[in-house]
Amino acid sequence: MIVKEEMLSKLRRHFDLNLYEVKLWAALLSRGVSTAGELSDIADVPRSRSYDVLESLEKKGFVVMKLGKPIKYIAIPPSEVVDRVKKNMHVEAQEKVKRLDTVKNSPLLEELETLHTQGINLVDPSEMSGSLRGRNNVYNHLDLLIKNAKENVNIMTTDSGFMRKVEGLKSSFEKAKRRGVKIRIAAPLTKENKEAYEGVKNFAEVKHNSKVTSRFITVDGKDIVFMTIDDKEVHPSYDLGIWVKTPYFTSSMDQMFNHFWTLK
Repeated sequence: MIVKEEMLSKLRRHFDLNLYEVKLWAALLSRGVSTAGELSDIADVPRSRSYDVLESLEKKGFVVMKLGKPIKYIAIPPSEVVDRVKKNMHVEAQEKVKRLDTVKNSPLLEELETLHTQGINLVDPSEMSGSLRGRNNVYNHLDLLIKNAKENVNIMTTDSGFMRKVEGLKSSFEKAKRRGVKIRIAAPLTKENKEAYEGVKNFAEVKHNSKVTSRFITVDGKDIVFMTIDDKEVHPSYDLGIWVKTPYFTSSMDQMFNHFWTLK
């Protein structure tokens, strides 16, 4: 049996299996029923590992061990495997969420917060900077900054960036508004992002901007995240943001933002 590396890679990614597991499973699918020794030879997996790996596949619901000697294994139909994997992943995810929820209100979190606070206090302010690679990482950090905002958040972005921010940060905008944080967004307002405007106008002041092409966010006059690449020219995975905690630079950007904001 010859299975292309590309297919093995896809199976590993979609079914969360290691290399030996996916090789033996694919070998068994091609045979229907087989012994561990036969599968080991077909899949090029060491015999010393094949029994442990097949036992793992059995626990995960990919195979069934046939009674009798020699021990044989039966392949479960792939459609059934998909349903089982989905169910298992859902259960595992719920268990992980429950564990994290217990941490949130536990002494452990207090200890972690104390460690972080003490560590931050020892850091030179000039060291508080970093690169945020990939749009997901950028938005995770923006979300953190907005959650901790106390006074104001200023955002200048593109038409598509405006839609992304409303979709990804709307909940944080709403909570910040309730805390009394002033949120202002400058972006090109178009027919395409009209729905985004309607969704955020109760939590933020939004002003049309078609003159200045820039992507940045400032928070409380201390933190700034600015994007280094045009979002129309970069794949989300390669988008790059720079975060700096610097009141000097941030206040300068706020002055520029305020100047724009007062223009008619």
